[in-house]
Amino acid sequence: MNQNLIGVAVVGTGFGQKVHIPGFIAHPKTEVVAVYHRDIHQAQAIAEVNNIPHAFNSVADIVKLPEVQAISISTPPFLHYKMAKTVLQAGKHLLLEKPTTLNAAEAKELYNLATANNVTAVVDFEFRFIPGWQLFAELLASDYVGNKRLIKIDWLGSSRADTSRPWNWYSSQEKGGGALGSLGSHAFDYISWLFGPVRRLSAYLSTAIPNRIDSISGQLKLVETDDNCLLSLELADGTPCQLNISAVVHAPRTHWVEVYGDRGTLVLGSENQKDYIHGFRVWGSQVGQPLAEIEIPHKLMFTQNFADGRISAFIRVVDQWLQGIDQKQSIVPSLREGVYSQLLMDLSHQSHKTSRWVDVPTLEDYLRN
Repeated sequence: MNQNLIGVAVVGTGFGQKVHIPGFIAHPKTEVVAVYHRDIHQAQAIAEVNNIPHAFNSVADIVKLPEVQAISISTPPFLHYKMAKTVLQAGKHLLLEKPTTLNAAEAKELYNLATANNVTAVVDFEFRFIPGWQLFAELLASDYVGNKRLIKIDWLGSSRADTSRPWNWYSSQEKGGGALGSLGSHAFDYISWLFGPVRRLSAYLSTAIPNRIDSISGQLKLVETDDNCLLSLELADGTPCQLNISAVVHAPRTHWVEVYGDRGTLVLGSENQKDYIHGFRVWGSQVGQPLAEIEIPHKLMFTQNFADGRISAFIRVVDQWLQGIDQKQSIVPSLREGVYSQLLMDLSHQSHKTSRWVDVPTLEDYLRN
């Protein structure tokens, strides 16, 4: 192993094989030295294809490897807590996919563990690192819209629209499936980043496709999780925010964020159904003027583009992670942001079950209590 590189182990080989492994290989400061799959033969095959020296089917064994300094986890959500706890207890740096855990209590425990062990832990909230989103954030910070009066967000996709798609962990509530977890976790993070904390929320979750084929039994099996999420938020500054999420619709406008203020309007959107990173554009207008596209400055653009845009954004998350490791400090988005996203998801489920608005504590109060 090159002593100037950070030795990374990749745990999880679905998203991990598509994004994490190629991202770490492309990054000039990381080297993938180990890979995990629950089936050791699968792990060995993936390691061989990618020239990774070590293959494991146990995270406990991975953390014992001296050349592993940092570990990324991209397994299904129900495995995050136990695996991440093993990583943090071993004093290894952590990059964790979202949703962070199955509940906010687990996420809070991981945050406290990372803090106690002085390791740098980051959550892969990659929207913070997409050029169009960064321009959008800069314009908001410059008071382009003035006092915000309304925020409207639509994230509409068809990844689960095919009724023949089989039942898997995504359909299981106890395994952390559902559109709120996969998409809402991102949305709650970027709402907090762009607009500030949430004061209270109301959620309605539904399942458009109630049964899917169990690939093992061949029988229809009940889908326990949501594929549509309608959420109303009141931000801490009083701004109303409407968030609509679906994984089962064929929509021409897949991901759209609209902000209306007393001085102007900002719109961020993408019509790219196949790649949720590439394709974002920004439009703006001041009161009385027509909406016009605002060019994304070259300084914000990816220095290297990949056919899969998720890799480009992931490399920027890794940049942030490595900066924290190098400077021995926490960075954003850390497990702290992961706790807040998870807290808002927990409260959304509570709101749906009770059919009531739910107050949201400040993150500081939640972490303190």
